[in-house]
Amino acid sequence: MLASAGDDEPDPVVGQDLPTEAATPRVLTIISHVMEKLVARNEWLAKQTKGFGKSLDAFHGVRAPSISIAKYLERIYKYTKCSPSCFVVGYVYIDRLAHKHPGSLVVSMNVHRLLVTCVMIASKMLDDVHYNNEFYARVGGVSNADLNKMELELLFLLDFRVTVSSRVFESYCFHLDKEMLLLHGDVSSLQDNQPMQESLSVASTLSSLYV
Repeated sequence: MLASAGDDEPDPVVGQDLPTEAATPRVLTIISHVMEKLVARNEWLAKQTKGFGKSLDAFHGVRAPSISIAKYLERIYKYTKCSPSCFVVGYVYIDRLAHKHPGSLVVSMNVHRLLVTCVMIASKMLDDVHYNNEFYARVGGVSNADLNKMELELLFLLDFRVTVSSRVFESYCFHLDKEMLLLHGDVSSLQDNQPMQESLSVASTLSSLYV
């Protein structure tokens, strides 16, 4: 049985066999780490200001899902088989939202719905073959109707700015690369490699993120 609207708890996807222990791209681990930090900070801010803002109301669930951000991204990747680049571009969309609507916070009540919506739109922009909204809804634990509404809402919130240039994509890869070093506590390596990162190609940066 599929998750009912508002439950936000992914159930097994009918007719789909979960791939056997496919290696999870490192970029998913880094993005989940960054998103968890963002949510923790915003949860604190929300308590201080006693509010989340209104712009992201369409993405608020009834309650915060029990599944972690890391496991949720891993689930999307395993079932939809979208390219790892989709998660980077999805992260770009969330960052654009945060800058365009600073008063509306990404918190535990909306982060999962934002992620599945952003990754789905990114997949449509990047991947030659991708699943439809109904399938993404089943994977993400939301109703198809809700995902359709969230997709439209996100597009309007972004003013339909869903194209990401290679330069912007590369800059976000560099940012995630730095987060990867910080996550592993290799601050000295981060400082030593700062000048060198400016000359890295997109391909070499992505190879370190996707392994």
